Amino acid sequence: MATYSFELYPPRTAASELSLYESLGELVAAAPEFISVTYGASGSTRDASLGVLRHLLTTSVAPMAHLTCVGWTYPEMTRVIREFLDAGLTSFLALRGDPPAGAVEGDNFLGDLKSAGELVQLIHRVQVERAPFSQVDVPGFPGAKRLASGEKVTIAVAAFPNGHPRSRSVEQDIDTLLAKEAAGANLAISQLFFAADDYLRFVEQARAAGVTMRILPGVMPILSPQRLHRMIELTGERMPLDLLARLESAGTEDAQYAVGVEHASALSRELLDGGATGLHLYTFNKHQAVLSVLGEVGLFTPTKEHA
Repeated sequence: MATYSFELYPPRTAASELSLYESLGELVAAAPEFISVTYGASGSTRDASLGVLRHLLTTSVAPMAHLTCVGWTYPEMTRVIREFLDAGLTSFLALRGDPPAGAVEGDNFLGDLKSAGELVQLIHRVQVERAPFSQVDVPGFPGAKRLASGEKVTIAVAAFPNGHPRSRSVEQDIDTLLAKEAAGANLAISQLFFAADDYLRFVEQARAAGVTMRILPGVMPILSPQRLHRMIELTGERMPLDLLARLESAGTEDAQYAVGVEHASALSRELLDGGATGLHLYTFNKHQAVLSVLGEVGLFTPTKEHA
């Protein structure tokens, strides 16, 4: 059975916080594999992100904390990682991060950590230093314990089916993904794309190159032309002209919503039929569209509200 997971971002206002926690309850009830929470560059959403993550720790769903390299020194990032680990978090998405607004190539916006691979290594190092050993029962000897390696962490990284904006080639992207796995990453989550073949081709090339970790496809229901333009601006992906035309001709918000859910559902079916082991759904802090998509592909039985 394929898995599914969700991504959301921390609230920035009291009204958005109320809306988020209403949707979060529905997302948790859907029993995903995990829910990831974004984290602003240089800790700009630190308290809000940690608040959502702490809330998830009280539920049955595993939280995944985003971390980026942008703006951090080694001591600062070490303190943040330890704070998250001490809070009970054992799952992370390690990202290089995007330059701040106005930065140009060559600016030293990253801080001490220069790549997601270095961040992966640092997370593992902090965890080993924090909890190098655990005690486990010895079978057949009641009360006896033996030492074992400490609790391991799950560290996900980003993958780019259509290439990172600063990459020279697909080969470079795959080499980078291999380096992240060698550094200790054990899961990859893909950047946004609009055609299943983009993801399936990338996975095939990555496997041929030696990447063994799971590569989850990132799927986003696009519910308006404005959101589509914004996503293209942020990711540098090619504009899906057919989807744009359908959204623009849909007219009402309800019709645009239906187009977006239909497109994401069709894409998800192709991905699963092509061998994807799960879906990672970008929620925009709303539950209805992503749960409708999961219902359309048979991974979840939505209520009337989600239909």
